[in-house]
Amino acid sequence: MSFNLDNITRENVKGLSPYSSARDEYVSDGSKMVFLDANENPFENGVNRYPDPKQRSLKALLAKQKDIKEGNILLGNGSDEVLDLLFRAFCEPGTDNVITLPPTYGMYNVLSGINNVANKAVLLDSDFQPNVEAILNTVDNNSKLLFLCSPNNPTGNSISTEKIAQLLHSFSGLVIIDEAYIDFSTEQSWVSKLSEYPNLVVTQTLSKAYGMAGIRLGICVASEQVIRVLNKIKPPYNVNELTQQSAKERVSNQKVVGQEISAILSERQLLKETLSGISFVSKVYPSDANFILAKVDDASKRYNQLLKKGIVVRNRTTQPLCEHTLRFTVGTPEENSLLTSALKSLT
Repeated sequence: MSFNLDNITRENVKGLSPYSSARDEYVSDGSKMVFLDANENPFENGVNRYPDPKQRSLKALLAKQKDIKEGNILLGNGSDEVLDLLFRAFCEPGTDNVITLPPTYGMYNVLSGINNVANKAVLLDSDFQPNVEAILNTVDNNSKLLFLCSPNNPTGNSISTEKIAQLLHSFSGLVIIDEAYIDFSTEQSWVSKLSEYPNLVVTQTLSKAYGMAGIRLGICVASEQVIRVLNKIKPPYNVNELTQQSAKERVSNQKVVGQEISAILSERQLLKETLSGISFVSKVYPSDANFILAKVDDASKRYNQLLKKGIVVRNRTTQPLCEHTLRFTVGTPEENSLLTSALKSLT
């Protein structure tokens, strides 16, 4: 595989210069200054000033933890903004296409529609693993992005490292590995392989293991060349001040985050054992995420029965290869106890 970033970057993006905001032109060194450059309200209330458009202090924390350079990181308003930027930077509307591997995260397909980029879907195999030969047979000269979710949503399994490596070597566009659930897995993050693959992009989030879904903070890790292209088109203040401050506080508290992850993993095992003993559950799929997919006799019936007992799960029966499955997020011990009681009471 011969990868050339210039070959896949949209022509109109190549010549763009990113918007230069007041906070780009003067970067504070911490000295007390009178800021009269950005047309802000001067009365201090904690958020009257624009946030750092490059999120420097937050990136410094993340870069140290992930053992990468700050220039390898782009932050977004949730992973969805990061994914959208990838479409906008590298896919020509009405011409290019992307490859997705259902069943998988549904936003890839939504974004392809929004950006008028064809989505060539290649089903996972019966073990929820990529069919590499079928994928490569589907690829054409206009295939720019390949999306792999690992651990995968909604199935919960990690994608084979060997198969991902095959695709990275064989696909001439960008391979995006969505690691939203990586903190619950024993698999190593692909961030550690960044220097080996110039076409590798990894997305992560603070919404899952870090428990910060409400602040909307997505992380993109890629080569500095890819990040520079994305920085050309991102909105100048896409990550607000409250999000940056909350994220820094949480990311700095790895001990508590680690304790919560351990608790979730312990509860995941208990939930797996519970589901395996329920009469109408025919299969419990392996999970490296904070949820478990299970095959039941009648997904819609069981979903509605649980609703009546005050418990909301996700009915995934409409997804390819997921007929009559329910997805159970791992809750607190108290929540999981209520779920267990409810499941055992259903007839």
